[in-house]
Amino acid sequence: MARYTGPTTRISRRFGQYIIGSAKVLERRNFPPGQHGPKSRRKLSEYAVGLAEKQKLRYIYGLLERQFRRTFAIAKRERGVTGERFLQLLETRLDSVVYLLGFAKSRAAARQLVNHGHVRVNGRKVDIASYSVVQGDEVEMKAVNSSRQLATRAIEENRARVVPGWLTRNDEALKGTVTRLPTRDEMEPSINEQLIVELWPHRRQLPPSRAAQLHRGQRHQLDQDRGREP
Repeated sequence: MARYTGPTTRISRRFGQYIIGSAKVLERRNFPPGQHGPKSRRKLSEYAVGLAEKQKLRYIYGLLERQFRRTFAIAKRERGVTGERFLQLLETRLDSVVYLLGFAKSRAAARQLVNHGHVRVNGRKVDIASYSVVQGDEVEMKAVNSSRQLATRAIEENRARVVPGWLTRNDEALKGTVTRLPTRDEMEPSINEQLIVELWPHRRQLPPSRAAQLHRGQRHQLDQDRGREP
């Protein structure tokens, strides 16, 4: 399971809002981390602003760079507004849905629930956090005491958090249903996705994977064996 394992409270301090780590850190240190954090007033370029927005969104959903780019590439190929579709793909990840239903106190905890096999989708075990749910899917906790206790405790501790309108939750059955796709005003309000869309043409392409390099080498050797120009 690829995930971010670095400092957490520094991330929230860097962006000036709670993202991961302790929510109380901004009460004590409401300034960027580092030696010059309290008095740093550096003016950011347009590229730096867009990059910061991209990094903030990446940390909110707990994705590494490669996962983030793959999701954006899918959104870019599909119909509709790229930025909004991108947020929809992130919001409808299984770990995000488990978090939004209140079965976990954070997206990181929700990802752990999914990876450890505590979650069922339409009655079947799904342990892939990036699994994308669609309209009509039912997400429920595994019918064992350990799984249900984790979800029940999370719901009790997060009563103040409201389940979004595109999801419905049955507290007794510990089950949620995706009634529709989320609209823009139901998704992460602190993100300006247009900055990320505008940033993308300036991003470097990911280097090819080892498998792709090997495949390319095999094709080159095959062309040589056949006497053709590679």
